Amino acid sequence: MFRMKDIQTILSGGDRRTIGRSDQVAAMVSNDPKLFPRLIAGLWSADPLVRMRSADATEKVTRKNPGLLRSYKKELLGLLSEATQQELRWHLALMVPRLPLNPKERALAIITLTNYLDDRSSIVRTFALQSLADLAQDDPDTRAEVIEILRKSTRTGTPAMKARSRKLLLSLQRD
Repeated sequence: MFRMKDIQTILSGGDRRTIGRSDQVAAMVSNDPKLFPRLIAGLWSADPLVRMRSADATEKVTRKNPGLLRSYKKELLGLLSEATQQELRWHLALMVPRLPLNPKERALAIITLTNYLDDRSSIVRTFALQSLADLAQDDPDTRAEVIEILRKSTRTGTPAMKARSRKLLLSLQRD
């Protein structure tokens, strides 16, 4: 049985430019969801490598099992607005649409993600666009606003933002 420290030890060390053993940890947690609390605790680690890799593994695990995030909704929304580390921000942006949000929480998430569009990281900005589009998919009240943000990004964004925005616009306008 793994302790919290064990998962964080597996995710620590090495180079910031790599994901280290986050794929291994994601596979472990996917096979044993009882380990999820130990994984998600790493999002608040003092070690930036552990935070980054915990975010990567958490995002991967919750692609197939988004319900694991439900118990951490309040904490994740708080972290979304407080996080400054770019790797943490881009993974949080991808996870937020997987949360069951009430209208107030959805509005807060949209404001925060819109602020992410000013991040210096192109990856954070691109994933914020993805997240906004995901949130607008089921929310007609925000769809028009997000479509306008995406249109603007097709003109003024980085090449990655332009490409993603074009793809997201097609999807939003088709639905």
